[in-house]
Amino acid sequence: MSSLYDTDFYAWANEQASLLRTGKLSAVDIEHIAEEIESMGRSEKRELVNRLVVLLLHLLKWQFQPALRGNSWRLSVEEQRLRLSDHLVDNPSLKSKMEEATDAAYRLALIEAERETGILRRTFPATCPYSASEILDPGFWPTP
Repeated sequence: MSSLYDTDFYAWANEQASLLRTGKLSAVDIEHIAEEIESMGRSEKRELVNRLVVLLLHLLKWQFQPALRGNSWRLSVEEQRLRLSDHLVDNPSLKSKMEEATDAAYRLALIEAERETGILRRTFPATCPYSASEILDPGFWPTP
């Protein structure tokens, strides 16, 4: 038999919120609520990695294609730094995941950098050349 969780997630979520607010804890779908909370945490970490991918891509392009630097790249770096900073303010415990997230993001950024620049991946550093503080520092702009 299908549960509301399986057939109408929106209705299930509203029902669970109502049950929690009214203190009807025995009727709450604890297992699925716990699953959804864990999923939310994974989503926040994915968001961190996704922002880092875009930022690292543009930092690599900035460093390895200095003749093509333009306003668009600069603005993209600035935007991603602001979005990352805001995300870390909203989720301060993610700061402890920065190294892990940067490693994951850098692998993806290398693929994007090769695709967008035509520069072979092996030309770029094998590991991220930027520290977490440099990545977030509005005054940091890598040089060739």
